[in-house]
Amino acid sequence: MAASLPYHEPDIVTILVLTSFLLLLNIVNAALDRILYCGLLGQVLLGIAWGTPGSKWLSTHVEEVVVQLGYLGLILLVYEGGLSTSFKSLKANLFLSVGVAITGIAFPIAISYSLQGLLDATPLQAFSAGAALCSTSLGTTFTVLAASGLSSSRLGVVLTSAAMMDDVVGLVMVQVISNLGGGNLSPIIVVRPILISVAFAVVVPLACHFIVKPTTLYLNRYREVRPAARIGQIMRLGQTAFALHTALLVALVTGATYAGTSNLLAAYIAGAVISWWDSEVPHLGSCASSETPNPVEGKAQPKGSVQNADEPLEPEPTPTAGSDQVVTEPSTSDKEASNKTTTGEAVYERYYQQAVSRILQPFFFASIGFSIPVTRMFRASIVWRGLVYAILMTFGKLVCGLWLVRFSSGPGKNTPSKLLSRLKLPSAAHFWGKSTAKLSGENPIDPARSNTASSGGIASPAVTGNTAVTSQAAPSPPKPFSLHPPLILALAMTARGEIGFLISAVAESKGVFSSSSTTGDLSSESDIFLVVTWAIVLCTILGPLGVGLSVRRVRALEEKKNKEQEGTGRDVLGVWGVE
Repeated sequence: MAASLPYHEPDIVTILVLTSFLLLLNIVNAALDRILYCGLLGQVLLGIAWGTPGSKWLSTHVEEVVVQLGYLGLILLVYEGGLSTSFKSLKANLFLSVGVAITGIAFPIAISYSLQGLLDATPLQAFSAGAALCSTSLGTTFTVLAASGLSSSRLGVVLTSAAMMDDVVGLVMVQVISNLGGGNLSPIIVVRPILISVAFAVVVPLACHFIVKPTTLYLNRYREVRPAARIGQIMRLGQTAFALHTALLVALVTGATYAGTSNLLAAYIAGAVISWWDSEVPHLGSCASSETPNPVEGKAQPKGSVQNADEPLEPEPTPTAGSDQVVTEPSTSDKEASNKTTTGEAVYERYYQQAVSRILQPFFFASIGFSIPVTRMFRASIVWRGLVYAILMTFGKLVCGLWLVRFSSGPGKNTPSKLLSRLKLPSAAHFWGKSTAKLSGENPIDPARSNTASSGGIASPAVTGNTAVTSQAAPSPPKPFSLHPPLILALAMTARGEIGFLISAVAESKGVFSSSSTTGDLSSESDIFLVVTWAIVLCTILGPLGVGLSVRRVRALEEKKNKEQEGTGRDVLGVWGVE
Protein backbone atom coordinates (compact mmCIF):
# COMPACT_ATOMS: atom_id res chain seq x y z
CA MET A 1 0.00 0.00 0.00
CA ALA A 2 1.89 3.01 -1.32
CA ALA A 3 1.38 6.32 0.49
CA SER A 4 1.56 8.21 -2.81
CA LEU A 5 1.84 7.64 -6.52
CA PRO A 6 5.48 7.69 -7.64
CA TYR A 7 6.01 10.28 -10.34
CA HIS A 8 7.58 9.02 -13.56
CA GLU A 9 8.12 11.07 -16.66
CA PRO A 10 6.17 9.54 -19.60
CA ASP A 11 8.34 8.04 -22.31
CA ILE A 12 8.43 9.61 -25.75
CA VAL A 13 6.29 6.88 -27.33
CA THR A 14 3.45 7.55 -24.88
CA ILE A 15 3.73 11.29 -25.48
CA LEU A 16 3.60 10.85 -29.26
CA VAL A 17 0.65 8.43 -29.11
CA LEU A 18 -1.42 10.69 -26.84
CA THR A 19 -0.48 13.80 -28.82
CA SER A 20 -1.45 12.25 -32.16
CA PHE A 21 -4.67 10.85 -30.66
CA LEU A 22 -5.86 14.18 -29.24
CA LEU A 23 -4.79 16.24 -32.25
CA LEU A 24 -6.39 13.92 -34.80
CA LEU A 25 -9.62 13.78 -32.81
CA ASN A 26 -9.97 17.54 -33.28
CA ILE A 27 -8.60 17.75 -36.82
CA VAL A 28 -10.82 14.98 -38.19
CA ASN A 29 -13.82 16.40 -36.34
CA ALA A 30 -13.29 19.87 -37.83
CA ALA A 31 -12.79 18.51 -41.35
CA LEU A 32 -15.86 16.24 -41.34
CA ASP A 33 -18.02 18.88 -39.65
CA ARG A 34 -17.14 21.31 -42.41
CA ILE A 35 -18.03 18.81 -45.14
CA LEU A 36 -20.82 16.60 -43.73
CA TYR A 37 -21.64 17.96 -40.23
CA CYS A 38 -20.76 14.60 -38.67
CA GLY A 39 -17.24 14.85 -37.30
CA LEU A 40 -18.15 12.45 -34.53
CA LEU A 41 -17.87 9.55 -36.99
CA GLY A 42 -14.18 10.25 -37.44
CA GLN A 43 -13.73 10.28 -33.68
CA VAL A 44 -15.43 6.88 -33.36
CA LEU A 45 -13.15 5.45 -36.07
CA LEU A 46 -10.07 6.90 -34.36
CA GLY A 47 -11.18 5.21 -31.13
CA ILE A 48 -11.29 1.91 -33.00
CA ALA A 49 -7.86 2.48 -34.60
CA TRP A 50 -5.98 3.66 -31.49
CA GLY A 51 -7.78 1.48 -28.94
CA THR A 52 -8.15 -2.19 -28.11
CA PRO A 53 -10.15 -3.15 -31.26
CA GLY A 54 -7.33 -1.88 -33.50
CA SER A 55 -3.67 -1.13 -32.94
CA LYS A 56 -3.81 -1.17 -29.09
CA TRP A 57 -1.57 1.90 -28.96
CA LEU A 58 -3.50 3.13 -25.92
CA SER A 59 -3.06 1.11 -22.76
CA THR A 60 -6.06 -0.25 -20.89
CA HIS A 61 -5.55 2.29 -18.10
CA VAL A 62 -5.58 5.18 -20.58
CA GLU A 63 -8.72 3.82 -22.23
CA GLU A 64 -10.45 3.65 -18.85
CA VAL A 65 -9.53 7.28 -18.16
CA VAL A 66 -10.76 8.31 -21.62
CA VAL A 67 -14.08 6.52 -21.00
CA GLN A 68 -14.53 8.27 -17.66
CA LEU A 69 -13.65 11.73 -18.97
CA GLY A 70 -15.76 11.08 -22.05
CA TYR A 71 -18.79 10.36 -19.90
CA LEU A 72 -18.29 13.73 -18.22
CA GLY A 73 -18.37 15.18 -21.72
CA LEU A 74 -21.64 13.34 -22.41
CA ILE A 75 -23.22 14.77 -19.26
CA LEU A 76 -22.18 18.28 -20.27
CA LEU A 77 -23.43 17.75 -23.84
CA VAL A 78 -26.86 16.79 -22.51
CA TYR A 79 -26.71 19.72 -20.08
CA GLU A 80 -26.01 22.06 -22.99
CA GLY A 81 -29.01 20.58 -24.78
CA GLY A 82 -31.16 21.50 -21.79
CA LEU A 83 -29.79 25.05 -21.85
CA SER A 84 -30.95 25.48 -25.46
CA THR A 85 -34.49 24.23 -24.69
CA SER A 86 -37.28 26.60 -25.67
CA PHE A 87 -40.15 26.09 -23.24
CA LYS A 88 -42.73 27.66 -25.49
CA SER A 89 -41.81 25.21 -28.23
CA LEU A 90 -41.56 22.33 -25.76
CA LYS A 91 -45.07 22.92 -24.40
CA ALA A 92 -46.48 23.43 -27.88
CA ASN A 93 -44.94 20.20 -29.19
CA LEU A 94 -45.10 17.96 -26.11
CA PHE A 95 -47.67 15.52 -27.51
CA LEU A 96 -45.82 15.39 -30.82
CA SER A 97 -42.58 14.54 -29.01
CA VAL A 98 -44.32 11.83 -27.01
CA GLY A 99 -45.69 10.34 -30.24
CA VAL A 100 -42.24 10.34 -31.84
CA ALA A 101 -40.71 8.75 -28.74
CA ILE A 102 -43.33 5.99 -28.49
CA THR A 103 -42.90 5.20 -32.18
CA GLY A 104 -39.13 5.04 -31.77
CA ILE A 105 -39.50 2.57 -28.90
CA ALA A 106 -42.30 0.34 -30.11
CA PHE A 107 -41.16 -0.33 -33.69
CA PRO A 108 -37.55 -1.46 -32.92
CA ILE A 109 -38.73 -3.78 -30.14
CA ALA A 110 -41.48 -5.25 -32.33
CA ILE A 111 -39.21 -5.72 -35.34
CA SER A 112 -36.50 -7.30 -33.16
CA TYR A 113 -38.60 -10.44 -32.84
CA SER A 114 -37.41 -11.19 -36.39
CA LEU A 115 -34.25 -12.46 -34.65
CA GLN A 116 -36.24 -15.55 -33.76
CA GLY A 117 -36.02 -16.48 -37.43
CA LEU A 118 -32.55 -15.04 -38.14
CA LEU A 119 -30.69 -16.52 -35.16
CA ASP A 120 -33.16 -18.87 -33.45
CA ALA A 121 -33.32 -16.36 -30.60
CA THR A 122 -35.71 -16.81 -27.71
CA PRO A 123 -38.41 -14.17 -27.09
CA LEU A 124 -36.39 -12.87 -24.12
CA GLN A 125 -33.25 -12.48 -26.25
CA ALA A 126 -35.24 -10.74 -29.00
CA PHE A 127 -36.75 -8.36 -26.46
CA SER A 128 -33.32 -7.56 -25.01
CA ALA A 129 -31.95 -6.83 -28.49
CA GLY A 130 -34.92 -4.55 -29.19
CA ALA A 131 -34.35 -2.78 -25.87
CA ALA A 132 -30.76 -2.03 -26.91
CA LEU A 133 -31.92 -0.69 -30.30
CA CYS A 134 -34.87 1.39 -29.02
CA SER A 135 -32.54 4.03 -27.56
CA THR A 136 -31.28 7.17 -29.29
CA SER A 137 -27.78 8.49 -28.71
CA LEU A 138 -28.12 11.79 -26.84
CA GLY A 139 -24.49 12.69 -27.40
CA THR A 140 -24.85 12.14 -31.14
CA THR A 141 -28.17 14.01 -31.24
CA PHE A 142 -26.91 17.13 -29.51
CA THR A 143 -23.65 17.13 -31.45
CA VAL A 144 -25.42 16.86 -34.81
CA LEU A 145 -27.91 19.59 -33.89
CA ALA A 146 -25.13 21.92 -32.76
CA ALA A 147 -23.14 21.33 -35.95
CA SER A 148 -26.19 21.90 -38.18
CA GLY A 149 -27.50 24.96 -36.33
CA LEU A 150 -30.90 23.40 -35.53
CA SER A 151 -30.59 23.18 -31.74
CA SER A 152 -33.11 25.94 -30.94
CA SER A 153 -35.49 25.28 -33.83
CA ARG A 154 -38.87 23.58 -33.46
CA LEU A 155 -37.40 20.52 -35.15
CA GLY A 156 -34.55 20.48 -32.64
CA VAL A 157 -36.92 20.74 -29.67
CA VAL A 158 -39.04 17.82 -30.88
CA LEU A 159 -35.95 15.74 -31.59
CA THR A 160 -34.16 16.35 -28.28
CA SER A 161 -37.24 15.74 -26.14
CA ALA A 162 -38.13 12.54 -28.04
CA ALA A 163 -34.53 11.29 -27.84
CA MET A 164 -34.49 12.00 -24.11
CA MET A 165 -37.68 9.98 -23.59
CA ASP A 166 -36.24 7.09 -25.61
CA ASP A 167 -33.08 7.07 -23.52
CA VAL A 168 -34.98 7.18 -20.24
CA VAL A 169 -36.85 4.07 -21.37
CA GLY A 170 -33.55 2.54 -22.50
CA LEU A 171 -31.93 3.15 -19.13
CA VAL A 172 -34.94 1.60 -17.42
CA MET A 173 -34.36 -1.41 -19.67
CA VAL A 174 -30.79 -1.62 -18.33
CA GLN A 175 -32.16 -2.05 -14.82
CA VAL A 176 -34.58 -4.71 -16.04
CA ILE A 177 -32.14 -6.67 -18.21
CA SER A 178 -29.43 -6.65 -15.54
CA ASN A 179 -31.80 -8.77 -13.43
CA LEU A 180 -33.16 -11.02 -16.16
CA GLY A 181 -30.08 -13.24 -16.21
CA GLY A 182 -30.24 -13.91 -12.47
CA GLY A 183 -33.95 -14.70 -12.54
CA ASN A 184 -34.76 -12.37 -9.63
CA LEU A 185 -36.94 -9.95 -11.58
CA SER A 186 -39.63 -8.33 -9.45
CA PRO A 187 -42.17 -5.58 -10.19
CA ILE A 188 -40.23 -3.08 -8.10
CA ILE A 189 -37.22 -3.46 -10.41
CA VAL A 190 -39.33 -2.24 -13.33
CA VAL A 191 -41.49 0.30 -11.55
CA ARG A 192 -38.84 2.07 -9.46
CA PRO A 193 -36.76 3.64 -12.30
CA ILE A 194 -39.95 4.72 -14.09
CA LEU A 195 -41.46 6.33 -11.01
CA ILE A 196 -38.21 8.08 -10.10
CA SER A 197 -37.86 9.45 -13.64
CA VAL A 198 -41.45 10.73 -13.53
CA ALA A 199 -40.81 12.20 -10.08
CA PHE A 200 -37.80 14.15 -11.35
CA ALA A 201 -39.81 15.40 -14.33
CA VAL A 202 -42.68 16.54 -12.05
CA VAL A 203 -41.11 17.58 -8.75
CA VAL A 204 -38.36 19.76 -10.24
CA PRO A 205 -40.78 21.96 -12.28
CA LEU A 206 -43.03 22.29 -9.23
CA ALA A 207 -40.06 23.36 -7.10
CA CYS A 208 -39.12 25.91 -9.76
CA HIS A 209 -42.63 27.38 -9.78
CA PHE A 210 -43.26 27.48 -6.03
CA ILE A 211 -39.73 28.07 -4.68
CA VAL A 212 -37.29 29.39 -7.27
CA LYS A 213 -39.57 31.95 -8.91
CA PRO A 214 -40.88 33.55 -5.65
CA THR A 215 -37.34 33.66 -4.26
CA THR A 216 -36.08 35.41 -7.39
CA LEU A 217 -38.88 37.99 -7.28
CA TYR A 218 -38.16 38.65 -3.61
CA LEU A 219 -34.47 39.21 -4.36
CA ASN A 220 -35.44 41.54 -7.21
CA ARG A 221 -37.50 43.71 -4.85
CA TYR A 222 -34.77 43.63 -2.18
CA ARG A 223 -32.09 44.72 -4.67
CA GLU A 224 -34.29 47.52 -6.03
CA VAL A 225 -34.86 48.97 -2.57
CA ARG A 226 -31.18 48.53 -1.60
CA PRO A 227 -29.22 49.07 -4.82
CA ALA A 228 -25.86 49.35 -3.05
CA ALA A 229 -26.31 46.13 -1.07
CA ARG A 230 -23.57 43.55 -1.27
CA ILE A 231 -25.92 40.82 -2.52
CA GLY A 232 -26.71 42.83 -5.65
CA GLN A 233 -23.03 43.07 -6.54
CA ILE A 234 -22.54 39.36 -5.92
CA MET A 235 -25.53 38.36 -8.07
CA ARG A 236 -24.18 40.34 -11.03
CA LEU A 237 -20.94 38.35 -11.11
CA GLY A 238 -20.44 35.67 -13.73
CA GLN A 239 -18.56 33.60 -11.15
CA THR A 240 -21.68 33.50 -8.98
CA ALA A 241 -23.78 32.21 -11.88
CA PHE A 242 -21.11 29.60 -12.63
CA ALA A 243 -21.11 28.38 -9.03
CA LEU A 244 -24.92 28.20 -8.84
CA HIS A 245 -25.32 26.47 -12.21
CA THR A 246 -22.60 23.93 -11.46
CA ALA A 247 -24.02 23.22 -7.99
CA LEU A 248 -27.46 22.58 -9.49
CA LEU A 249 -26.03 20.26 -12.14
CA VAL A 250 -23.96 18.26 -9.65
CA ALA A 251 -26.83 18.04 -7.15
CA LEU A 252 -29.38 16.76 -9.67
CA VAL A 253 -26.95 14.29 -11.28
CA THR A 254 -25.91 12.93 -7.89
CA GLY A 255 -29.48 12.68 -6.64
CA ALA A 256 -30.68 10.93 -9.80
CA THR A 257 -27.84 8.40 -9.66
CA TYR A 258 -28.43 7.46 -6.03
CA ALA A 259 -32.19 7.39 -6.58
CA GLY A 260 -31.79 4.86 -9.39
CA THR A 261 -32.67 6.82 -12.52
CA SER A 262 -30.71 8.30 -15.42
CA ASN A 263 -28.07 10.90 -14.58
CA LEU A 264 -28.38 12.07 -18.20
CA LEU A 265 -32.04 12.90 -17.58
CA ALA A 266 -30.96 14.87 -14.51
CA ALA A 267 -28.35 16.76 -16.56
CA TYR A 268 -30.97 17.68 -19.14
CA ILE A 269 -33.39 18.84 -16.42
CA ALA A 270 -30.64 20.96 -14.83
CA GLY A 271 -29.97 22.74 -18.13
CA ALA A 272 -33.71 23.15 -18.78
CA VAL A 273 -34.22 24.68 -15.30
CA ILE A 274 -31.52 27.27 -15.96
CA SER A 275 -32.97 28.03 -19.40
CA TRP A 276 -36.41 28.47 -17.81
CA TRP A 277 -34.97 30.80 -15.15
CA ASP A 278 -33.24 32.90 -17.81
CA SER A 279 -36.24 33.23 -20.13
CA GLU A 280 -39.41 32.89 -18.04
CA VAL A 281 -38.54 34.53 -14.71
CA PRO A 282 -38.33 38.37 -14.49
CA HIS A 283 -34.88 39.67 -13.56
CA LEU A 284 -33.83 42.94 -12.00
CA GLY A 285 -32.68 44.53 -15.26
CA SER A 286 -35.87 43.66 -17.13
CA CYS A 287 -38.03 44.63 -14.15
CA ALA A 288 -36.34 48.00 -13.80
CA SER A 289 -36.66 48.82 -17.46
CA SER A 290 -40.19 47.62 -18.19
CA GLU A 291 -42.29 46.28 -15.34
CA THR A 292 -41.45 48.02 -12.03
CA PRO A 293 -39.39 51.19 -12.52
CA ASN A 294 -36.54 51.68 -10.10
CA PRO A 295 -37.10 54.91 -8.16
CA VAL A 296 -33.37 55.51 -7.86
CA GLU A 297 -32.54 54.80 -11.45
CA GLY A 298 -32.13 57.80 -13.69
CA LYS A 299 -30.93 60.24 -11.00
CA ALA A 300 -27.29 60.09 -11.98
CA GLN A 301 -26.63 62.45 -14.84
CA PRO A 302 -23.76 61.75 -17.19
CA LYS A 303 -20.89 64.21 -17.29
CA GLY A 304 -21.58 67.22 -19.44
CA SER A 305 -25.37 66.77 -19.39
CA VAL A 306 -27.71 69.58 -18.33
CA GLN A 307 -31.03 68.89 -16.68
CA ASN A 308 -34.09 70.70 -17.97
CA ALA A 309 -34.94 73.51 -15.60
CA ASP A 310 -38.67 73.10 -16.21
CA GLU A 311 -38.59 69.41 -15.28
CA PRO A 312 -39.65 68.88 -11.64
CA LEU A 313 -37.34 66.93 -9.44
CA GLU A 314 -38.70 63.67 -8.02
CA PRO A 315 -38.18 63.07 -4.31
CA GLU A 316 -35.26 60.88 -3.42
CA PRO A 317 -36.13 57.52 -1.83
CA THR A 318 -33.53 58.08 0.89
CA PRO A 319 -32.01 61.26 2.36
CA THR A 320 -28.77 62.37 0.75
CA ALA A 321 -26.00 64.58 2.04
CA GLY A 322 -26.00 66.91 -0.92
CA SER A 323 -28.09 67.70 -3.95
CA ASP A 324 -25.23 67.01 -6.34
CA GLN A 325 -24.46 63.53 -5.01
CA VAL A 326 -24.35 60.86 -7.73
CA VAL A 327 -25.96 57.50 -7.02
CA THR A 328 -23.62 54.63 -7.85
CA GLU A 329 -26.38 52.12 -8.65
CA PRO A 330 -25.87 50.59 -12.11
CA SER A 331 -27.95 51.86 -15.01
CA THR A 332 -30.58 49.80 -16.79
CA SER A 333 -28.22 49.00 -19.65
CA ASP A 334 -25.58 47.83 -17.19
CA LYS A 335 -28.12 45.55 -15.51
CA GLU A 336 -29.28 44.10 -18.81
CA ALA A 337 -25.66 43.51 -19.86
CA SER A 338 -25.05 41.80 -16.53
CA ASN A 339 -28.11 39.61 -17.04
CA LYS A 340 -26.81 38.53 -20.44
CA THR A 341 -23.40 37.57 -19.05
CA THR A 342 -24.94 35.44 -16.31
CA THR A 343 -27.30 33.39 -18.49
CA GLY A 344 -26.80 29.66 -18.69
CA GLU A 345 -25.59 29.74 -22.29
CA ALA A 346 -23.12 32.57 -21.58
CA VAL A 347 -21.71 30.77 -18.52
CA TYR A 348 -21.44 27.50 -20.45
CA GLU A 349 -19.63 29.17 -23.33
CA ARG A 350 -17.18 30.90 -21.00
CA TYR A 351 -16.37 28.08 -18.57
CA TYR A 352 -17.19 24.78 -20.29
CA GLN A 353 -17.30 25.15 -24.06
CA GLN A 354 -13.59 24.83 -24.89
CA ALA A 355 -12.91 21.90 -22.58
CA VAL A 356 -16.00 20.01 -23.79
CA SER A 357 -15.57 20.62 -27.51
CA ARG A 358 -11.78 20.01 -27.62
CA ILE A 359 -11.23 17.24 -25.06
CA LEU A 360 -14.28 15.72 -23.36
CA GLN A 361 -16.57 15.37 -26.36
CA PRO A 362 -13.85 13.80 -28.58
CA PHE A 363 -13.01 11.41 -25.73
CA PHE A 364 -16.65 10.35 -25.46
CA PHE A 365 -17.03 9.41 -29.13
CA ALA A 366 -13.61 7.76 -29.15
CA SER A 367 -14.69 5.66 -26.16
CA ILE A 368 -17.58 4.34 -28.27
CA GLY A 369 -14.96 3.06 -30.69
CA PHE A 370 -13.23 1.22 -27.85
CA SER A 371 -16.41 -0.86 -27.37
CA ILE A 372 -16.68 -2.23 -30.92
CA PRO A 373 -15.20 -5.77 -31.25
CA VAL A 374 -14.11 -5.32 -34.86
CA THR A 375 -11.91 -8.44 -35.09
CA ARG A 376 -14.82 -10.76 -34.17
CA MET A 377 -17.50 -9.18 -36.32
CA PHE A 378 -16.39 -10.21 -39.81
CA ARG A 379 -17.52 -13.80 -40.01
CA ALA A 380 -19.72 -14.21 -43.07
CA SER A 381 -22.69 -15.57 -41.11
CA ILE A 382 -22.49 -12.61 -38.70
CA VAL A 383 -21.98 -9.95 -41.38
CA TRP A 384 -25.06 -10.69 -43.48
CA ARG A 385 -27.30 -11.11 -40.43
CA GLY A 386 -25.92 -7.91 -38.98
CA LEU A 387 -26.63 -6.02 -42.21
CA VAL A 388 -30.18 -7.33 -42.39
CA TYR A 389 -30.85 -6.49 -38.75
CA ALA A 390 -29.31 -3.02 -39.18
CA ILE A 391 -31.64 -2.33 -42.12
CA LEU A 392 -34.63 -3.41 -40.05
CA MET A 393 -33.53 -1.25 -37.13
CA THR A 394 -32.98 1.73 -39.41
CA PHE A 395 -36.53 1.34 -40.68
CA GLY A 396 -37.72 1.07 -37.06
CA LYS A 397 -36.53 4.64 -36.43
CA LEU A 398 -37.24 6.11 -39.87
CA VAL A 399 -40.97 5.70 -39.27
CA CYS A 400 -40.64 8.39 -36.58
CA GLY A 401 -40.37 10.94 -39.38
CA LEU A 402 -43.97 10.30 -40.41
CA TRP A 403 -45.08 12.45 -37.48
CA LEU A 404 -43.62 15.54 -39.21
CA VAL A 405 -45.08 14.97 -42.67
CA ARG A 406 -47.42 17.85 -43.55
CA PHE A 407 -49.24 18.51 -46.80
CA SER A 408 -51.30 21.68 -46.18
CA SER A 409 -49.84 25.16 -46.42
CA GLY A 410 -51.67 26.54 -43.43
CA PRO A 411 -54.36 25.89 -40.85
CA GLY A 412 -57.89 25.25 -41.93
CA LYS A 413 -59.45 23.37 -44.80
CA ASN A 414 -58.43 23.56 -48.43
CA THR A 415 -60.51 26.59 -49.27
CA PRO A 416 -60.09 28.24 -52.68
CA SER A 417 -57.82 30.90 -51.19
CA LYS A 418 -55.66 28.18 -49.59
CA LEU A 419 -55.46 26.26 -52.83
CA LEU A 420 -54.48 29.42 -54.72
CA SER A 421 -51.85 30.20 -52.09
CA ARG A 422 -50.27 26.81 -52.80
CA LEU A 423 -49.85 27.52 -56.50
CA LYS A 424 -46.27 28.02 -57.66
CA LEU A 425 -45.74 31.28 -59.57
CA PRO A 426 -42.29 30.96 -61.10
CA SER A 427 -42.50 34.22 -63.05
CA ALA A 428 -43.42 36.45 -60.08
CA ALA A 429 -40.41 37.68 -58.11
CA HIS A 430 -40.75 38.55 -54.43
CA PHE A 431 -41.62 42.21 -54.38
CA TRP A 432 -40.07 42.68 -50.93
CA GLY A 433 -36.62 41.78 -52.24
CA LYS A 434 -34.17 39.04 -51.39
CA SER A 435 -35.31 36.46 -48.85
CA THR A 436 -33.45 36.55 -45.55
CA ALA A 437 -34.55 33.17 -44.27
CA LYS A 438 -31.81 31.14 -42.67
CA LEU A 439 -31.48 27.58 -41.52
CA SER A 440 -31.60 28.69 -37.91
CA GLY A 441 -35.27 29.53 -38.25
CA GLU A 442 -35.37 33.17 -39.34
CA ASN A 443 -38.41 33.74 -41.55
CA PRO A 444 -38.78 36.02 -44.56
CA ILE A 445 -40.96 39.10 -44.28
CA ASP A 446 -44.61 38.23 -44.58
CA PRO A 447 -46.02 40.00 -47.66
CA ALA A 448 -49.47 40.28 -46.10
CA ARG A 449 -48.16 42.09 -43.05
CA SER A 450 -45.80 44.20 -45.17
CA ASN A 451 -48.63 45.41 -47.40
CA THR A 452 -50.94 46.09 -44.48
CA ALA A 453 -48.34 48.10 -42.63
CA SER A 454 -47.46 50.21 -45.66
CA SER A 455 -50.99 51.03 -46.80
CA GLY A 456 -52.96 51.26 -43.59
CA GLY A 457 -54.63 47.87 -43.86
CA ILE A 458 -55.18 47.88 -47.67
CA ALA A 459 -53.11 45.66 -49.88
CA SER A 460 -50.54 47.43 -52.03
CA PRO A 461 -51.84 48.15 -55.56
CA ALA A 462 -48.55 46.91 -56.98
CA VAL A 463 -49.62 43.38 -56.11
CA THR A 464 -52.50 42.08 -58.19
CA GLY A 465 -54.10 38.88 -59.34
CA ASN A 466 -52.97 35.67 -57.75
CA THR A 467 -50.23 37.46 -55.83
CA ALA A 468 -52.83 39.57 -54.04
CA VAL A 469 -54.69 36.42 -53.11
CA THR A 470 -51.45 34.91 -51.83
CA SER A 471 -50.78 37.96 -49.65
CA GLN A 472 -54.03 37.30 -47.81
CA ALA A 473 -53.00 33.77 -46.84
CA ALA A 474 -52.43 32.62 -43.30
CA PRO A 475 -49.81 34.75 -41.47
CA SER A 476 -48.19 31.77 -39.76
CA PRO A 477 -45.10 30.17 -41.35
CA PRO A 478 -46.31 27.77 -44.04
CA LYS A 479 -45.86 24.04 -43.62
CA PRO A 480 -43.42 22.55 -46.10
CA PHE A 481 -44.19 20.12 -48.89
CA SER A 482 -40.62 18.78 -48.77
CA LEU A 483 -39.58 15.75 -46.75
CA HIS A 484 -36.45 17.39 -45.34
CA PRO A 485 -37.79 17.96 -41.77
CA PRO A 486 -39.16 14.41 -41.30
CA LEU A 487 -36.04 12.97 -42.91
CA ILE A 488 -33.69 14.91 -40.61
CA LEU A 489 -35.74 13.85 -37.57
CA ALA A 490 -35.82 10.19 -38.63
CA LEU A 491 -32.10 10.01 -39.41
CA ALA A 492 -31.13 11.76 -36.17
CA MET A 493 -33.25 9.27 -34.20
CA THR A 494 -31.47 6.40 -35.99
CA ALA A 495 -28.14 6.78 -34.13
CA ARG A 496 -28.03 4.47 -31.08
CA GLY A 497 -24.58 5.02 -29.61
CA GLU A 498 -23.69 4.77 -25.95
CA ILE A 499 -27.00 3.57 -24.47
CA GLY A 500 -27.34 0.80 -27.06
CA PHE A 501 -23.82 -0.46 -26.34
CA LEU A 502 -24.51 -0.31 -22.61
CA ILE A 503 -27.72 -2.36 -22.81
CA SER A 504 -26.28 -4.98 -25.17
CA ALA A 505 -23.11 -5.33 -23.06
CA VAL A 506 -25.19 -5.82 -19.89
CA ALA A 507 -27.36 -8.42 -21.63
CA GLU A 508 -24.26 -10.28 -22.81
CA SER A 509 -22.46 -10.20 -19.48
CA LYS A 510 -25.55 -11.34 -17.58
CA GLY A 511 -26.04 -14.32 -19.90
CA VAL A 512 -29.24 -13.10 -21.56
CA PHE A 513 -27.84 -13.39 -25.09
CA SER A 514 -26.05 -16.65 -24.35
CA SER A 515 -26.77 -19.04 -21.50
CA SER A 516 -23.12 -20.03 -21.36
CA SER A 517 -21.89 -16.45 -20.98
CA THR A 518 -22.65 -16.06 -17.29
CA THR A 519 -19.12 -15.32 -16.18
CA GLY A 520 -18.96 -11.92 -17.82
CA ASP A 521 -16.08 -13.00 -20.09
CA LEU A 522 -16.46 -11.11 -23.36
CA SER A 523 -13.67 -13.02 -25.10
CA SER A 524 -16.24 -15.35 -26.65
CA GLU A 525 -19.14 -13.11 -27.64
CA SER A 526 -22.40 -14.73 -28.64
CA ASP A 527 -23.73 -14.42 -32.17
CA ILE A 528 -26.70 -12.35 -31.03
CA PHE A 529 -24.40 -9.88 -29.30
CA LEU A 530 -22.28 -9.48 -32.44
CA VAL A 531 -25.34 -9.03 -34.67
CA VAL A 532 -26.75 -6.42 -32.29
CA THR A 533 -23.36 -4.69 -32.24
CA TRP A 534 -23.38 -4.59 -36.07
CA ALA A 535 -26.78 -2.90 -36.00
CA ILE A 536 -25.70 -0.35 -33.36
CA VAL A 537 -22.48 0.51 -35.22
CA LEU A 538 -24.11 0.88 -38.63
CA CYS A 539 -27.02 2.92 -37.27
CA THR A 540 -24.65 5.17 -35.30
CA ILE A 541 -22.67 5.79 -38.50
CA LEU A 542 -25.52 6.12 -41.01
CA GLY A 543 -27.71 8.36 -38.82
CA PRO A 544 -25.33 11.33 -38.41
CA LEU A 545 -24.05 10.88 -41.97
CA GLY A 546 -27.59 11.09 -43.33
CA VAL A 547 -28.38 14.15 -41.18
CA GLY A 548 -25.23 15.86 -42.43
CA LEU A 549 -26.10 15.24 -46.06
CA SER A 550 -29.70 16.40 -45.52
CA VAL A 551 -28.63 19.60 -43.75
CA ARG A 552 -26.12 20.26 -46.51
CA ARG A 553 -28.92 19.90 -49.08
CA VAL A 554 -31.17 22.25 -47.10
CA ARG A 555 -28.44 24.89 -46.95
CA ALA A 556 -27.87 24.61 -50.70
CA LEU A 557 -31.60 25.00 -51.41
CA GLU A 558 -31.87 28.06 -49.19
CA GLU A 559 -28.83 29.69 -50.77
CA LYS A 560 -30.27 29.03 -54.22
CA LYS A 561 -33.61 30.49 -53.19
CA ASN A 562 -31.99 33.64 -51.80
CA LYS A 563 -29.93 34.17 -54.95
CA GLU A 564 -32.86 33.76 -57.31
CA GLN A 565 -35.07 36.16 -55.30
CA GLU A 566 -38.12 34.30 -56.45
CA GLY A 567 -39.92 31.06 -55.69
CA THR A 568 -42.91 29.75 -53.83
CA GLY A 569 -42.51 31.92 -50.74
CA ARG A 570 -41.89 28.90 -48.47
CA ASP A 571 -38.90 28.12 -46.29
CA VAL A 572 -37.24 24.80 -46.96
CA LEU A 573 -37.95 23.65 -43.38
CA GLY A 574 -41.14 25.69 -42.97
CA VAL A 575 -42.55 25.74 -39.44
CA TRP A 576 -39.99 23.17 -38.29
CA GLY A 577 -37.09 25.60 -38.80
CA VAL A 578 -38.69 28.36 -36.71
CA GLU A 579 -36.95 29.10 -33.41
